[in-house]
Amino acid sequence: MSLHEFTVRDIDGNEFAMSQLKGKKVMIVNVASECGYTPQYEILQDLYKEYGGDKFEILAFPANNFGSQEPGKDDEIKSFCQKNYGVTFPVMSKISVKGADSHPVYDFLSSEELNGDENHNVKWNFHKFLVDENGAVIESYGSIKSPVDDDIINWINS
Repeated sequence: MSLHEFTVRDIDGNEFAMSQLKGKKVMIVNVASECGYTPQYEILQDLYKEYGGDKFEILAFPANNFGSQEPGKDDEIKSFCQKNYGVTFPVMSKISVKGADSHPVYDFLSSEELNGDENHNVKWNFHKFLVDENGAVIESYGSIKSPVDDDIINWINS
């Protein structure tokens, strides 16, 4: 399987075909508005300003799986992201990233059986997945890893 096989909904309810990401490196992050890691939105936006475009994309997936830290509806989440962090990278519609109601994209990202890489356990908000230009999962980093860690920047530039 490949990330490019999926279609999701963006924060405005429009279809977002992952196939449009072919040829780009992608960082996928599950986000939440009321988390101790929420300031990573600012770092993600700075990263997107510097590297986003033809070769690199960031996709944020709001989720309420951990500590009920994303209670808002899509319109509230969109407003929060724009007002507080000036987010311009794509934010998707709120989903579940874990458990029985996990979204198929996160099933793919998390399951070795589906992604062909390894099992990745999303333990908290702001978990980062790195996906290559062909839609394959390359790496997964927990919340504590900064979006601008050298490992990530080196991957973007490689």
